[in-house]
Parts: sequence; C-alpha cells; structure tokens
Amino acid sequence: MAGESNGTPSGASTTQDGPKPNSAPAPANATATPGNTNPEKLTPAQLKARAKAEKAARRAQVKEARAAAAAPGTPTQEKAAAGTDAKGGKGKGKQDVQQAPNRPRPSVSGRRPSVLIVEKDARSGIPESFSHVPMAKRMPMSQAHKDVHPAVLAVGQQMATFALKDSISRLKATLLAFRKVIESYETPKGNSLSRHFVPHVLNPQIEYLTECRPMCFAMGNAIRLLKGKVNKFDIDTAEDEAKEGLLEWIDLLINERITLAEFSIARNAAQSINEGDTILTYGRHRLVEKTFLEAKRNGKSFNVTIIDDPYERSGQELAKALRQADIHVLYSPNLGGLRPKVAEASNVFLGGEAIFANGSLHAASGTADVAMAAMNAGVKVIVLCETINFDRDRVSVDALTYNEIDPERNSADCFRLLFDVTHDKYITGVVTEFESGGGNSPAQAILALLRKQEDPLIA
Repeated sequence: MAGESNGTPSGASTTQDGPKPNSAPAPANATATPGNTNPEKLTPAQLKARAKAEKAARRAQVKEARAAAAAPGTPTQEKAAAGTDAKGGKGKGKQDVQQAPNRPRPSVSGRRPSVLIVEKDARSGIPESFSHVPMAKRMPMSQAHKDVHPAVLAVGQQMATFALKDSISRLKATLLAFRKVIESYETPKGNSLSRHFVPHVLNPQIEYLTECRPMCFAMGNAIRLLKGKVNKFDIDTAEDEAKEGLLEWIDLLINERITLAEFSIARNAAQSINEGDTILTYGRHRLVEKTFLEAKRNGKSFNVTIIDDPYERSGQELAKALRQADIHVLYSPNLGGLRPKVAEASNVFLGGEAIFANGSLHAASGTADVAMAAMNAGVKVIVLCETINFDRDRVSVDALTYNEIDPERNSADCFRLLFDVTHDKYITGVVTEFESGGGNSPAQAILALLRKQEDPLIA
C-alpha cells in the first residue's frame, strides 16, 4: 500500500549521528512525501555540526603529531607527524625535501613537518658581545635595488666573495663601476644632475655595495669626495658638461691617489733599505712588494724574512715573486719563533689598510703582534700607506670598534676577525706619497701633513 512505503527499508536503519558503518545505502527513490519528515536525512545544522567536530578532531591530531615530532618519540609518532599538515592534509614530506636540497634526505619513518626546517643563520654562533661586528655576505642580485647598475652588481659580488680583497683594489673597482654609472646616467626632465644624481642614483649603488661587504676607509673617503664634487655643480650646469667633469675627476683620482701614490711610496720606502739589510714583513702587501722590487732594481742586495698569516698564506705568493727577482727570502709559515727572527732584522716593513686620526694602524690580523715584537727588540717599524686610506675624523684604540668577521672561518665553535689595531707607540714612521728623500713621518703627524696639502680633487 502507498501508506506503507514511507517506512525505513530493512537493513538500512540510521541514528541521529548518521548511518551505521555496516548499513546499506538507501535506494535513490526513497524520498519523503510532502508533509512528512524523512528521519534518514540529516538537517543542514546537523551536517554543519558534524563537519565542525571532524575539523576539531583533525586539529587535535595535528597538535599531537607536532608535539611528538618536537620531542623524542616513537617511530609511530614521528610517522604520524610527517603525514599530517596544519590542515590535516598529507603528502607534504616530499615538498619539504625539495625546499631544503642541502639537507640529507630523511627516511620515510623519520620525516618532519615543514615547520621544523629552518635555514641556518651564518651569525648564529657569534657571541652577543660581537654582534655589532659586520660580516660580508653574498647578496642575491634579485634583492638589489632596481636602479643598481650591472657593473656595480658585479663589483659587489666580487667583494662578497673576496675576489676583491684589499682596500685599494676595492676602491679602484668601485670608481670604475661608478664611471659606467655616470656614463649611462640621464637627468630626468625637471631635475638637475647636482640635485638628482646623488640621492636617486649614487646612493642605491653605495647601499648595495655596503650590503655585500662593509665599506673600507678608502672607499668612504672617495665617495665623500665624489659627493662633494657633484654638489659643487651649479643647478644650471649642462648635463654633458657635468658628466664630463665627473669622469675626468674619477680618472684624476685613480691616477694621483692610487697609481702615482703606489709608485711614490715604493720609491721613497726603497731608499730606507741599505746594502746587506734584512727586512722583515708580515703576509703580502702590494706596497711592500713594490718596495722590495724597486730596491732590487736600484742594485741593492738585501734579505727578506716573511712571517706569513697562518690562515691566508698570502706570504707564499710574495716569496715566489721575490725569488723570481733574485732576492734571498726566508719564509716562516706562522708567528712561531717571531722574536728571534725580528731580532735579526734591520727594519720591519708593514702595509696598512687604514690609519686613524690618533695614529693607530688598521691592518690584517697579526700585524700588531709583529709590530710589538719589533719595538720590544729595538727594531724600527715602518708602515706604508696611501693618504686615501687615512681617516681624519675617527680614532681607534681596540680591534672591536671597526672590524669584520671572516665569513670563511666562522663556525659554531669559533670565528676570526680580519683586522687588528696597532697603537702608534709601536710605529716608528709612516711613508706616504707626500714624503720625499726617503724620510717618513710619525703616525700622529700625518694629519698635520694632510691639512697642509691643498686637495685639488674637490676644487
């Protein structure tokens, strides 16, 4: 009869919470007649409540899996954590391995959720007391400012990888890159070069280079001079005339403060070498090397003792170059036995990265040890340094204020500083491009010498 067709089919009974697991599906034509309520179908409110309960259960399962993965647990717990993500989904383990290609491929039973994989910080092992000391890093080109010139991008990468290492090579490469920036520069309409170039063009180049590696003192001095030169242009100066003036200024700076300065320092310092002297030096510095070769060309016969940096080993290249020039060389791979070697020397020649206003020398790590040993033995310490490396405003009494951390020798156990500071009392004299007749000036007297020199580069 039609009135009996509204009943529940045999074997398909349901409860309010839903169908039983072993119940058979209801026929497609088992629908409710108008005016009656079908007990087999859930209302929208019931469906929503059931979905909410299932979602809460999944969240609880994720929390349990994360807790088991964070603490040492059983393989079963680890497997459950790896198979469930924040939304209760699966199959995230493979994606995690692709995101961390440098990590060893985890086993199926030991995989961790993606939230546990964190990139290692290069500065994580540095103590808090050295957190202010910067360190060179290879900055991805995609993160550079859109206005950074390709030539500057290349220089920044070379600095970050120490392909350009000493201050003068970095300065020269920077100036040549800025030269290309100026050549390609076009002043926007409604602006002038003297007002637009520095904040909108030059500053992004400087910021990128500083991100790659902290700026050396020579670069800081040259950039200060360059900005002063740009600001001296009149607002009505033609763009071509201003650009030509800047290009000529850069060429003049390179020729006078780098090329001619190296020649003058090598010539002046070579006059301090006498026949039969034994000159001791530390590592390899281009000014010291040029001085030795210049003295040999002058017909002098002398000996050279090289105390090498045990980390850089740059003294080996200096020893090879001097032996090819027929100069007798005694090579020591480290600072061991420094005192007796210094005691046998006539003079000590050291190269500097910079000299502060108080006469302190900023040079490669280990230089201070050699200078102190020489002064204790009564041996003269002569420093060779260009005036472009002088800092007229800042002073330094320790190696923690202005320094860098060696990125190649930085681990969780130890790290190494690239430079140290030698106090002026351990320095006999400084040879610059302004000296003549083989003379040299005390370190503290250099600033007075510079103040007497009229700087034509910013005129």
